[in-house]
Amino acid sequence: MQAMHHAPALSTPAPFGERLRHWRQRRRLSQLDLAHAAEVSTRHLSCVETGRASPSRDMVLRLAHRLDVPLRERNALLVAAGYAPMYRERPLDAPEMADARAAVQRILDCHEPWPALAMDRHWNLLMANRIVPLLLSRVDAQLLQPPVNVLRLSLHPGGLAPRIANLAQWRAHLLERLRQQIHESSDPVLAALLQELQAYPLPPASPPLPGEHLGVLMPFEFRTSAGTLQLVSTTTVFGSPVDVTLQELALETFFPADDASAAALRALAAA
Repeated sequence: MQAMHHAPALSTPAPFGERLRHWRQRRRLSQLDLAHAAEVSTRHLSCVETGRASPSRDMVLRLAHRLDVPLRERNALLVAAGYAPMYRERPLDAPEMADARAAVQRILDCHEPWPALAMDRHWNLLMANRIVPLLLSRVDAQLLQPPVNVLRLSLHPGGLAPRIANLAQWRAHLLERLRQQIHESSDPVLAALLQELQAYPLPPASPPLPGEHLGVLMPFEFRTSAGTLQLVSTTTVFGSPVDVTLQELALETFFPADDASAAALRALAAA
């Protein structure tokens, strides 16, 4: 696997032109490509990137849209250009997010007796249905101290890793998702998390389980007190959010891959 070279993180203040060039290069677009997509002249775009011209608020939003910049970074682009942020960011536990939080919890609860959880952009556990804690026995207590990081919980030797039968396949899947997030966001917290996870002991090589569909489904074989569960996992995100928190929220849902696993999960939920 090729090493990925990360551009400098944009969490520190940077001029608008530098930020814009960063996102254009990450999307592998030339100035001509972006100018054509955003319906501006290449000359003007060049002047904006070098700081010789200031963009209008409309242009900032148009460029950000064409570059598919995450809402959090669209706010940063607006601020760097001298404008107020456009997209709200409120913690999921804020009073004004009660309706959204209730909707997410309902989705998780309706997924029972199959496990389901919700994570923030750093893979920290925010919400879960009641099945998830039932699968966390024998996990090192330190890994369950808030904030609980789902990737660390999965891959740490003191976490779920010893009970994941297809750990090599599952690890490769999670790390590839994390690399993709880093590529899309340039988030330094995620980059540090990737380094930490890569330092964990490598699992023994083993043949991958069948049923993997890249970007859609991933098989997951997990040993529990109720028996070995054959599961598949899939990830869901909100389609058209106008809130930074909701855009960054991901729901991880698991489904039984066979009748025995379905029966085991039903028994576990009923116990």
